[in-house]
Parts: sequence; structure tokens; C-alpha cells
Amino acid sequence: MKANHPPRPALFVPLLASLALAACAAPSKPVAAPPAPAPAPIPRPVAMTPPPLPVPPADWRDAPATRGTWRWSIENGRSTASFGVTGAPALVTLSCDRGAGQVLLARAGSGEGHVALAVSTTAGTRPLLSEPLLARPGWLVVPLRSRDPILDAMAFSRGRFMIEATGQAPLYLPAWTEVSRVIEDCR
Repeated sequence: MKANHPPRPALFVPLLASLALAACAAPSKPVAAPPAPAPAPIPRPVAMTPPPLPVPPADWRDAPATRGTWRWSIENGRSTASFGVTGAPALVTLSCDRGAGQVLLARAGSGEGHVALAVSTTAGTRPLLSEPLLARPGWLVVPLRSRDPILDAMAFSRGRFMIEATGQAPLYLPAWTEVSRVIEDCR
């Protein structure tokens, strides 16, 4: 049989002393909460800049054709070819003023006074000036003698010709028979 030994006070004393010290110790400082995250920066409005203008091709003959089609008709007693999208106002007209012996080349556009234009064909480029006295609002008009070589160049240009006007987008137009018809009607 085992003998029961009374508990040893020497073992309990250090244990009791540590518990007593722990109870008397100063309370620890509360741990500070982590700082709140900084608010997200407010995005500044981006300055609205217009998109860059399309870079014209090195050769105007490589530019996409202007949308539309030529139509021939008699308007106000004149042989007229009009180019544009069906159901929308024309972008360009060629009309024969037989009495004056001239073809009126008109394109939609505006400008002050005489506006510089140019017609480019596969034969070359010809600078022109609009005549404001012949134009109605929203149009630039150039009178051409009915035998002007630029008219033949437009009619016989390989597939297309271009009309440019200061401050306006260039127009790349097909050289269809409607153009030739107006020219021939004026001769």
C-alpha cells in the first residue's frame, strides 16, 4: 500500500506567489485600433480633347470613297448630276448653264468670300476659287467654261476624282457617266 503524503507546501508557494503578482500587475494598455484607410482619391475630370483628325492617305486615290451615288436629272431646265446618299441632301452637283456656256460645280460647304477648292484627277490637280455670288447658303460654287479641261479630266479620271475645299472634308467621288452626260449636254 501506498502511503499518503501530505501536500508539500514548498511547491505551492511559488505558484501562489506568481498568481498573486499577476493579479496585482497594472492593467495592460489597450491595443490601438489600426488606422482607418485613407479615402480613395477623387478622380479629376479628364480634359475633353477632340479626337485627332484622320490622317489622309499618302495618295488620295487610296482613300475610301465617299458614301453615295450619282443621279442625273433635269433641274430648273438644266442637265444636272447630283451626288449623295439617297434620301439626304446632295453633297455635290454639276449642272449645265447652257446659256452662259458653263458647268457649275457645287459642293456642300461654307466659307467667307471666295473659298479655295481643288479638283484632283488621275491627270493632276487643279486649284479653283468659289464664286459666292452664284452660291446659295450652305454651298460653294465654281463656274467652269463648258470646254474647261478639268471637266474632261473628271469624266475620264480612272475610277474617281477628289474635290477639296478649305475647311471641309475632302470628297472622293466616282467618275460615273452622269458626270460625262452633264459635260456633253453643255457642249
